[in-house]
Amino acid sequence: MRDINLRYVDETYDEDGLLKTFKLKYPDNYNFGYDIVDDIAVNDPDRVAMIWDSCSGEEHKFTFAEMKRMSDKTANCLASHGIGKGDFVMVILKTKYQFWYTMVALHKLGAVAVPATHMLTKHDVEYRVRSADIKAVICTNQSNVSRAVEAAEDIPTLKVRMLCGETREGWLNYDDEIEKASEDFKRVDTLASEPMLMYFTSGTSGNPKMVIHDHTYSLGHLMTAKHWHRVIPDGLHWTISDTGWGKAVWGKLYGQWIMESAVFVYEYEKFEPHEIMSMMEKHKVSSLCCPPTMFRLFLNAGVEQHDLSSIKYCNIAGEALNPDTFETWRKKTGLVLMEGYGQTETTLTVATLRGMTPKPGSMGKPSPQFVVDIVDENGNSCPPGVNGEIVVQVEPRVPGTMIGYYRDPVKTEETLRGGWHHTGDVAWKDEDGYFWYIGRNDDIIKSSGYRISPFEIESALLLHPAVLECAVTGVPDPVRGQLVKATIVLKEGYEGSEELVKDIQNFTKKETAPYKYPRVIDFVKELPKTISGKIRRVDIRNNDVKLSKKE
Repeated sequence: MRDINLRYVDETYDEDGLLKTFKLKYPDNYNFGYDIVDDIAVNDPDRVAMIWDSCSGEEHKFTFAEMKRMSDKTANCLASHGIGKGDFVMVILKTKYQFWYTMVALHKLGAVAVPATHMLTKHDVEYRVRSADIKAVICTNQSNVSRAVEAAEDIPTLKVRMLCGETREGWLNYDDEIEKASEDFKRVDTLASEPMLMYFTSGTSGNPKMVIHDHTYSLGHLMTAKHWHRVIPDGLHWTISDTGWGKAVWGKLYGQWIMESAVFVYEYEKFEPHEIMSMMEKHKVSSLCCPPTMFRLFLNAGVEQHDLSSIKYCNIAGEALNPDTFETWRKKTGLVLMEGYGQTETTLTVATLRGMTPKPGSMGKPSPQFVVDIVDENGNSCPPGVNGEIVVQVEPRVPGTMIGYYRDPVKTEETLRGGWHHTGDVAWKDEDGYFWYIGRNDDIIKSSGYRISPFEIESALLLHPAVLECAVTGVPDPVRGQLVKATIVLKEGYEGSEELVKDIQNFTKKETAPYKYPRVIDFVKELPKTISGKIRRVDIRNNDVKLSKKE
């Protein structure tokens, strides 16, 4: 085993064996495709890069040698259709295995990969293609998004349309085009500082921002895989996430392959806890990362019905962890959930890393890769126990932080000001230096002069025996400004009623400060979520605002 990752990092440990410093290093022409994937393919060709399974029964195993061969063919295919250095290419492939060698191929070409969700509408496509001058779209045939692309108007930059697994008028058959391409591909010169990847990320208002990263972003995830996921060279890591979201490359590509570990991918139509846990059993997954919501669903379905003994490490991200979920998972499986925090604009910035003792509900401590602080509105560091905004030092620049918001210097300056990246997330730290998440600035509920954290109320609600899932938001109110609202999915056997509303409200008053109890409770069949399982409170808020305007 060559430990390829040691080429790219200098790290030191304290007397207790905890990571103390972590400094990335790289050549000026660093490129993930050539310097990681191809390097492993040449020196250890049979090493497994990915195991791919699907609910349809189709399965594939890719070695690094196969990833090199397929990414070289794909790069030649794209180049033959005019895609080259600096071109922006939208990749909408759900969890199809083609995503992996497509991304590597785009990196090798020096093109800018733009992963996107398959849930885009005609308007979404038009905005994205025009905003970034998208030149090509590589699309799955498994959703209506290809029809949205076809219907999109006023997008003259879009020259190439490739459809995965299907021949259709106006589209090239992506798989057929790759098959025809040569395996011999000559390296394209790229600089580590040149753009490599871009994500559209939505806020609570306005159009999505375009977050752009350079080639060093892939190295920024070495910390993620090595000290948080704790992947091992002969292990199999599973991060449950659709490729349209940034979390996919956090846990299904960059850091894991730099550590020479295999990733597992399962293509499914709908999240079903027993189906997912059966995949963990079948393939003997060794490390797992997914949102807290999924762990709650595993527990509710009956995790004890599955042999998950192959799993050695579990991580959560995407939303704050309820302490009750932490304790129940530990009792049922013997595994602790190690929390982590970051954004589309960054890599892992705060986490419970290898060797640390987790505090249930805490995000952990700042990663040694970055300088992270919690500051007040004047930029002053907050003492323990005081809420403030999480900020990450970006001058001098550290790999893993964005270049900026593409074509938006005003928003870039607003976010990257004074040498710090302002996350917009509110937290506080305790006397031991652990960070505790409060919520997005936009998530904080302002009611009758109080500032209320949704997470604190959600944690209380989840202790109620009837509550399976919940989301707490602020709903407009002419007197209090906002009322605390709980949108709740009930466990099987419970039905919504006025009596249950009163019971849940009284229960919450005993579990947290009485003024925080939800004055409005809405029982629903399911919560709005991203494909990766993260609850979308913004959808609930926006719907409530619309309803209030109608009234």
